[in-house]
Amino acid sequence: MTVIAVLFVGAFTAALVWSEVADSPTLRWFKMLASTGFIAVALSVGALSSSYGRVVLVALVLSWIGDLLFTFSSRQAFLGGIVAFLLGQVAYSIAFGTLGVDPVVGAISAIAVAMIAVSVWRWLAPHVGDMAAPVVAYVVVISVMVVLAFGTFGNGATWLIPIGATLFFVSDLFVARNQFVVPGTVNRVWGLPLYYLAQVLLALSVAS
Repeated sequence: MTVIAVLFVGAFTAALVWSEVADSPTLRWFKMLASTGFIAVALSVGALSSSYGRVVLVALVLSWIGDLLFTFSSRQAFLGGIVAFLLGQVAYSIAFGTLGVDPVVGAISAIAVAMIAVSVWRWLAPHVGDMAAPVVAYVVVISVMVVLAFGTFGNGATWLIPIGATLFFVSDLFVARNQFVVPGTVNRVWGLPLYYLAQVLLALSVAS
């Protein structure tokens, strides 16, 4: 079942990327099938059987909601999507916290991630206009999530967690670039596979 769910995500992610290249708005709804797939992955590896798994499942469902809102082009939908993903990052952070965080690894990660986050904000700041507050909030929350992911790994958790968190962070850079800096298909062609791979890895971490 898990293999089928992972292949399901992969197939619809590929279809989604093809729809972007072909500029087919109708086929972009493949996104919701791919997003449903990463929830299926988590359920297939026992997400409901542990507190960590249940919180990760909440994060995945919030991401699903964010994906749905991002399929619409309005400003309100985009803001709603940011809120959904922000809450998803909070849920991931809580999940990682339940596994314990190595303070030394966490501190080192915090320094590195903070430097990256500041650079990201300097890159985005001239372009975000009146959306500065939600963008700053999101950058802070996802940065905390990445720090906790590495701290959890330092405490003995699976490598799937920091790799998944890092890929999520990188995929969001493409979302930000597309929304605020240089819109274009290339952002989605790179960002979407990274995003779905990140979600699948985090979903699979439930089994570890």
